[in-house]
Amino acid sequence: MKILILGAGVTGSSVAEAFASEENDIVVIDFRQELLDALKDRFDIATVVGNAAHPSVLEQAGIDSTDIVIAVTDSDETNMLACLIINALHKRPKTIARVRAIDYLNNPKLFGPTGIPVDIVISPEQIVMESIRNLIEFPGVLHISDFAGGLVRLFSVKVVANGFLTGKKIKTLRERLSDGKTRVVAIFRQGEPTCVTGDISIETGDEVFFVAPRDEVRRVLKELDKLEAPLKRIIIAGGGHVGKRLALALEKKHQVKIIEKDPIRANKIANDLQHTVVLLGDCADEALLLDESIESADLFCAITDNDGVNIISASLAKSLGARKTICLLNHNSYTKLLPGTGIDVTVLPNQETLGSILKHVRRGDVAQVTSLCGGTAEAIEAIAHDNNNGESVVGRRVDSINFPAGIVMGALIRNSQVIPIHHDTIFAEDDHVVMFAMEKKLVSNIEKIFQPIALIP
Repeated sequence: MKILILGAGVTGSSVAEAFASEENDIVVIDFRQELLDALKDRFDIATVVGNAAHPSVLEQAGIDSTDIVIAVTDSDETNMLACLIINALHKRPKTIARVRAIDYLNNPKLFGPTGIPVDIVISPEQIVMESIRNLIEFPGVLHISDFAGGLVRLFSVKVVANGFLTGKKIKTLRERLSDGKTRVVAIFRQGEPTCVTGDISIETGDEVFFVAPRDEVRRVLKELDKLEAPLKRIIIAGGGHVGKRLALALEKKHQVKIIEKDPIRANKIANDLQHTVVLLGDCADEALLLDESIESADLFCAITDNDGVNIISASLAKSLGARKTICLLNHNSYTKLLPGTGIDVTVLPNQETLGSILKHVRRGDVAQVTSLCGGTAEAIEAIAHDNNNGESVVGRRVDSINFPAGIVMGALIRNSQVIPIHHDTIFAEDDHVVMFAMEKKLVSNIEKIFQPIALIP
């Protein structure tokens, strides 16, 4: 598949990395030569220097033979204009555009049939906000995401010394969570995947991933001794797009304060927010945090656009007594700095955004993708079809599907109902199957047997 990526910034680089490892033909356009050179040093891709919305630059990048365009430059206007030009001048590949400004996103006609021709519009800020809101709803988890329209949730917890999970075997957990619908799908130990079998023992420091029906998540967390008290008093560091959206989503049911250092921005969001206290100041100012009773805050959420500020302020807040801290990091490598800081949870915007792109690029009939563990693993919701090529799962038992080790069945949704998965369960047409691939190279096995007939050559 030929994929054209517009923009070599943090998001564009993450997308290029994700697809370059899957034998795709990747071309990246950016006007910054140094960013393109850095990408070429790391991956086997082609690059073009120039404005991503200029017709001549798009032609130089081979737009006529491109299958998918992913427009993720730093400019909404450039992303939209590029899609408009591609539609006007060329046979149209599928287009995905990142759009950040709420003014654009709030107008439903803008991207409709008579509007700007973009197939899929993604809003990273909205995606990240929803991810953080989920973490606030379930404060005992490290990650949580929805599948099958919210019927099923994937979540992970950290194993602490002398905790309920420490030393437990997987088969013991299965007996404890014996509804047949809740499953352990992965264990990551020191950042590396461990094969999930009944005799594997869980160790301190492991990150354990579960799949459960949405209504069962709280019960499961309670069984695991991971159901924490609700987070009521929340301080948000950073009043940017994510901070403002998060405050809007929380302020009616929580006590919310935002710390913003830009007086113009602080004044604007203060006018837009009805029940949020907006504080003008530095979120890493110890005196300010103490004045705002940081020691009685349930959550300090550091989501400025500066990774260093986020790490410092979240670590400081934790040391001053904040119950929990969430830290947003745009660079995955910075996670290596976190041990010893006391920071509870990290959110990686590029990883969250990548999943929303991947579900439109995967070759099978894929409804949802979540990129996990720094992009090394994926959770995938695929739809079963009888594709008449002998590779379909339809009509076959679970134990007849010869998936390689590292792909784990998580949930089966049939007619909007979550049903238990057993070895003798038979797949039916239009079943939604949630699976965990511990390594990206395994995803092609899922794509192959979940292709609808229309996609088979």
